[in-house]
Amino acid sequence: MPTLLQLNPFDQALADSASPLQRTRPEILQLNIGKLCNLTCGHCHVNAGPKRKEIIDGQTVDRILQWFEKTDINTLDLTGGTPEMIPDYRRLVETVRHFDQPRRVMTRLNATIINEPGYQWVPPFLRDNQVEIIASMPCYQPDNVNEQRGDGVFDSSILAFQKLNQLGYGTAPELRLNFVYNPNGAFLPPCQIELKADYKKAMKEHFDIVFNDLYCIANMPIARFASHLKNTGQYESYNQLLRESFNPATVAGLMCRNTINVSWLGEVFDCDFNQMMKLPLESPSPEADGPLYLWDIDPDTFANIPIRTGTHCFGCTAGSGSSCGGALT
Repeated sequence: MPTLLQLNPFDQALADSASPLQRTRPEILQLNIGKLCNLTCGHCHVNAGPKRKEIIDGQTVDRILQWFEKTDINTLDLTGGTPEMIPDYRRLVETVRHFDQPRRVMTRLNATIINEPGYQWVPPFLRDNQVEIIASMPCYQPDNVNEQRGDGVFDSSILAFQKLNQLGYGTAPELRLNFVYNPNGAFLPPCQIELKADYKKAMKEHFDIVFNDLYCIANMPIARFASHLKNTGQYESYNQLLRESFNPATVAGLMCRNTINVSWLGEVFDCDFNQMMKLPLESPSPEADGPLYLWDIDPDTFANIPIRTGTHCFGCTAGSGSSCGGALT
């Protein structure tokens, strides 16, 4: 008698809670344009840093732009690394903003880049192209930020946010400035609504900084953070915490449902975490050999491709949930 195919623990949790994970029509194109970064943050799931060589080239940018313009996908979400350090970053943003039907552009900004020599162009460029900013700010206290992201990062970030405020970010409706909170350790984020209120009060009172929203994102037990967990003996306990905190109410809002994630090579993944774990999209065609590239994807049928999961997916469904847009419940 044939044995049934055993589900991975995450798929089993979905089945036990009657929470099917299915795609919808894609609404966001998330493009990781490279692993080059001026920082080496301890929580980074990309293992980004100053010596990384993986960056998107001009030919791949051209192919992505040609495909993107033909779709009705409204949002381009640029991530890295530090996207602004990639040579084709400005061309990519300007082209998308000047499509016949301009698209919304978000950049996951490492704010310290604004203060680096040669990057003074970043704030006015973002303003002129009305790029929405999603910036890492893991705490409003210096010690926690510097411990997670490096000495001096807190002061540099504060200076960068003040520069952005001076240009209208955080106040002008078309210039949104959002912060990202990541826990500084092996625990889940607190209530996003309450923490946002604390952030707004502290940032205004101490630094005269205003911003629009706060996104709480759980640390994923992969890449650099996984190494930290293993080195400190917390890897198993953190993964157990994520499993025990599985919340089926988060499944409907998971980013893998409405997002196409693309690597610096143009390869398609379910999310940025799968990309870093080298878990490519499973081809809908049995005859297909090798990875799927964005320009081979039909947006009209993309929703039919199953989502590839693993135990790391508990990181997005634990507690209040976690996505690129913060908490899900």
